[in-house]
Amino acid sequence: MISKLLIANRGEISCRIMRTAREMGVATVAVYSDADAKALHTRSADEAVHIGPSPAAESYLVGAKIIAAAKETGADAIHPGYGFLSENADFAQAVLDAGLIWVGPKPESIRAMGLKDAAKTLMMEAGVPVTPGYLGEDQSVGRLKAEADTIGYPVLIKAVAGGGGKGMRKVLAAADFEVDLQSCRREAKASFGNDEVLLEKWITCPRHIEVQVFGDTHGNVVHLFERDCSLQRRHQKVIEEAPAPGMDEATRAGICAAAVRAAKAVDYEGAGTIEFIADSSEGLRADRIFFMEMNTRLQVEHPVTEEITGVDLVEWQLRVASGEPIPLKQEELSINGHAIEARLYAEDPAKGFLPSTGRLDRYALPDTEYRVDSGVEEHSVISPFYDPMIAKIIVHEDNRNDAISAMLDALEGTAVWPVKSNAGFLYRASNSDAFKSGEFTTGFIGDQGESLIPSGEPDEEVLGQGARHLIEEYSNDSYHSRANEHLEGFRLNAQPRRSLLVQADGKDTEVSNVPYFGGHTYSSSATPGSALVTKNGESFVVRLPRYEGGAASAADGAILAPMPGKVIAVDVTEGDTVSSGQRLMVLEAMKMEHALTAPFDGTVTQLAASEGGQVQVEAVLCVVKPEEMDET
Repeated sequence: MISKLLIANRGEISCRIMRTAREMGVATVAVYSDADAKALHTRSADEAVHIGPSPAAESYLVGAKIIAAAKETGADAIHPGYGFLSENADFAQAVLDAGLIWVGPKPESIRAMGLKDAAKTLMMEAGVPVTPGYLGEDQSVGRLKAEADTIGYPVLIKAVAGGGGKGMRKVLAAADFEVDLQSCRREAKASFGNDEVLLEKWITCPRHIEVQVFGDTHGNVVHLFERDCSLQRRHQKVIEEAPAPGMDEATRAGICAAAVRAAKAVDYEGAGTIEFIADSSEGLRADRIFFMEMNTRLQVEHPVTEEITGVDLVEWQLRVASGEPIPLKQEELSINGHAIEARLYAEDPAKGFLPSTGRLDRYALPDTEYRVDSGVEEHSVISPFYDPMIAKIIVHEDNRNDAISAMLDALEGTAVWPVKSNAGFLYRASNSDAFKSGEFTTGFIGDQGESLIPSGEPDEEVLGQGARHLIEEYSNDSYHSRANEHLEGFRLNAQPRRSLLVQADGKDTEVSNVPYFGGHTYSSSATPGSALVTKNGESFVVRLPRYEGGAASAADGAILAPMPGKVIAVDVTEGDTVSSGQRLMVLEAMKMEHALTAPFDGTVTQLAASEGGQVQVEAVLCVVKPEEMDET
């Protein structure tokens, strides 16, 4: 058995592998870049080795540094995780040449599945059904256009070396083909250094079904059933589940047998995934499911397979890499219940899903029984250098309906602040009738459109629950005389005699009752006198208004940071007289400069920002006291 394992990855991936290694008594070595010096995976390993600057191209993607770290620490094996170098055949070979154990498939298997056209040819020879299309060597525009016309529109152009949705174009009509082909080739060349393409018939009601396979060095190959990964945004998976909704036993047997044939065709060892596209126009049928590609690594969504089979796939990887046979035979594997995984990302759905970076001042999940695979914790920093995943939330229940309910409960109380997250988006997707029916395609998110985008506005329930929390936490506090004045007449168990003034989203609101809706409320570490309320996955800060002597409310002249960033210029000092619209300071965030200006004529009474300082979202940077009006 492997004695010391270096994990050539970071974040959630590294932490996941580390957990199993620790349970097996295998020592672990983490590698980290400058940005990850204090990351959870760095601190969790038995040893950690610095491998370079923050950009992945200068650290996590430099195979020589990783192998050197393994040698330095005495590790006898390297696990690549998923992403980064996990499907790099040259790196796998270099690990083996260095006398180390490679926890993954043989380099020749990776190469065999690395190019989509060659892989499809190999699959056809193995009797695996493939999507009708063109795989020829003649890449001339004329030949490709003629083949597309024969296949019939719509047709899909795919880069042979593509992945992650790059180098793909759906062509609706013959007149669009040449323009779309040129665009696809440019993107493929820039992304993969290879502009060759293949053509496939566009499936009008596509479902993305994939099968988990596992092979060992003794010639054994098994499958661990299928997953449905149809909920995708721009070809990136969002929610995955196992088993696939609507999959009957005959169709399952057919697709899983095809997956095993595919793995055997490349003499596969370790964990891998055979991905299929299903034409679901008449339901799931074995004769309408076609091979797309093989992922020669562990997948991000592997937990749903683990949940329904009771198998630890990472443990299997380590055992097989150590020369042991697969622990279970095919007939010993079965499906138990239903599992769903949702990918929680640091991104802002309201702004086109732009990544959101900064420190997680609050990162809390409700206290329920479900699995969370995460590489961050409260106060961790979401870096702009890497994938913005915060966590994978995985639920497992006896049936699909119960699993959906469990996922909604989990997302309901997920609090992320001030970094934006897609929790509200995931909640809406999971709660939609189309998802609950199980009759959806890869076009689900596009079809649902704006209905999946959270409002971003706190409603009466959010404000009321925030008020309830503030009363309980601050009613005995001398926060400020004017704030206490509003608290004094408020009673939790009686009709309130007076209202409570609260502030959310920069607006002051009088709350005259305190409704309860079952959401979750947390004390907010962002600012004193505030509560973080979650509803349907959305997070809102509700606070007591701040007045002169503390920080003013926005309406009273507080200048708040609109997002996490760095103060690169301060143009005023305390006591300065300013006019409406005058620039006060400049904040740099997301590689853009944001000028913060005076809301009205007045005097700078407080200045909490300094040039070069880092600030969090909604931090009070300065306060402008308005000019006093002459009484007439």
